[in-house]
Amino acid sequence: MAIKKFAVAAYDDEEVLFPAVKKVRHSGYKMHDVYTPFPVHGLDQAMGLKETDLHTAGFIFGLCGTSTALGFMSWIFTSDWPINFGGKPHFSLPAFIPITFELTVLFAAVGMVMTWCYLNQVMPGVKKHVFHPRQSDDLFVMAIELNEYTSEQEVIDFLKTTGAVETNVQVAEDSWWYGRWDKKEAYELA
Repeated sequence: MAIKKFAVAAYDDEEVLFPAVKKVRHSGYKMHDVYTPFPVHGLDQAMGLKETDLHTAGFIFGLCGTSTALGFMSWIFTSDWPINFGGKPHFSLPAFIPITFELTVLFAAVGMVMTWCYLNQVMPGVKKHVFHPRQSDDLFVMAIELNEYTSEQEVIDFLKTTGAVETNVQVAEDSWWYGRWDKKEAYELA
């Protein structure tokens, strides 16, 4: 588990947050994340985040659902269990469309939810560090990752000049799963 240091700044207004995010981004500091009590339009562009590829994953999962439905039904009705339904052909594509549509939607929806949960690390058992107790209540919180080349005091002073109401330095573990145990911890508990 890696231990990381973060400089944390809290803002009380979204109009102060936007220029602060732009200043931090242009100054070259590594912004970990910005936590807001409600969705803020345009914040992802201000942070310099790229557009998500979730729609591509949804298309791929949908193709998997379509090919699974068509492949499975065509295998059943032509090879495994061919039954003559009143002289109709064994591979009747119009009859397969409703099931194909339903499996396409099911695979795409479930696959996109699972991909979103994996990418954002919001699965059962995930332990996320809370930088400020009011970050989902009424404050906008920005966390900047510190490394050995940046001075803590320099970053804190910079954040105060951007209009931060509160600033501090926090240490957080980089563990993302509750159930992970070191062998040393397992032996200590036994």
